[in-house]
Amino acid sequence: MTDAPKNFRPDPYTYHQELTLRIDGLTNLGLGVARDDGWVVLAPYVLPGESARLRIYRNHKNYSEADLLEIVDPSPDRVTARCPLFGTCGGCQYQHFSYEGQLAWKRRHVTDAFARLARLEVDVLPVWPSPQPYGYRSKLTPHFQKSTEGIGEIGFLRQGRRHAIVDVEHCPIATDAINERLPDARDELRQRWKGKRGGTLLLREVIEGVVSDPEEIVTERVGQRTFQFKAGEFFQNNPFLLPEMVAHVSDEAASGEMSHLVDAYCGSGLFAVSSSDRFKQCVGVEISAKAAHWARANAAINRLDNCEFLLGSASEVFAEIPFAGETTALVIDPPRKGCDRDFLEQTLEFGPRRIVYVSCDPATQARDVEVLLAGGYGVEKIQPFDLFPQTRHVESVATLEHSS
Repeated sequence: MTDAPKNFRPDPYTYHQELTLRIDGLTNLGLGVARDDGWVVLAPYVLPGESARLRIYRNHKNYSEADLLEIVDPSPDRVTARCPLFGTCGGCQYQHFSYEGQLAWKRRHVTDAFARLARLEVDVLPVWPSPQPYGYRSKLTPHFQKSTEGIGEIGFLRQGRRHAIVDVEHCPIATDAINERLPDARDELRQRWKGKRGGTLLLREVIEGVVSDPEEIVTERVGQRTFQFKAGEFFQNNPFLLPEMVAHVSDEAASGEMSHLVDAYCGSGLFAVSSSDRFKQCVGVEISAKAAHWARANAAINRLDNCEFLLGSASEVFAEIPFAGETTALVIDPPRKGCDRDFLEQTLEFGPRRIVYVSCDPATQARDVEVLLAGGYGVEKIQPFDLFPQTRHVESVATLEHSS
């Protein structure tokens, strides 16, 4: 019998107690949810409807965590993972889940987030699938650590661990070009790394090829537009689905004969530049000087004379917008944490007619939408996009219009 850790909470289960339970659903982290007389038990790599043999390793105040020992009754959606490291590497959560099953559960996650956090019952549209469920990721950032013996594993965090790294020589969700470059990039890193500590290896496939220098200026094409930025900076990394999502955002923003567009959190200008032919004037607002620089550069590269990019402050995001909100569509694409309350209050004061809210976290999106609903907006449509197949993540695009 294995001894329990010193801080193990012995109630309601003993350490390594085994249970066979039915899986009711999945959390937004991709963990299976089972119930034992109402008590919640979470376990990885299980699917809804399955019966599984689980082993308890931690009890919390309101739930327990368990390892998966055996699938007793598998789901018809269970498939064989393509990656031999699945279950060890923490990068993917859903490779054992049929792609149709992944899309259905991601749709449910978005629906549940809006019901729970925005108190809104809404018919979320089916998730827009990625044309490539594997081989889609155009940016890979393996981590590595350095010891007195040199660089060890180069890969991603081990499942359930904060520091341990799994060595990854091939990643099925990365593009073919990145996987072809990865072995040599790993060898070069071991030979050339002069740092005293570990770090992150960058591989990004762009028009120029696969690059590893985060300071190199690179080029991407999205639809009919060209974008440049530094390789280490943020840019969406599913080029197979991104044009469809950008076109959807543009269509939703322009609906209702809007004549002006404000692109908040505009980054390198993706939405403003891509939508410029739909509006009389587009203005992007960024609080990052570097991002605003690249947005202006991308407007120039595409020879656009109706796009302007402003370096704003967090406290006065809309202060320099030269037009009124009544004829304006606002595109919001914040980081995962969502919008600050102050930004939402400024948005309500500015009063754009339409809002298209793009989010990589439906929970924070739904939380923010509740504020907008209280300010007189109504939700017209919620369209998720599967930018991240084989993982728990999903991009959600919500369209809102003011009721006045």
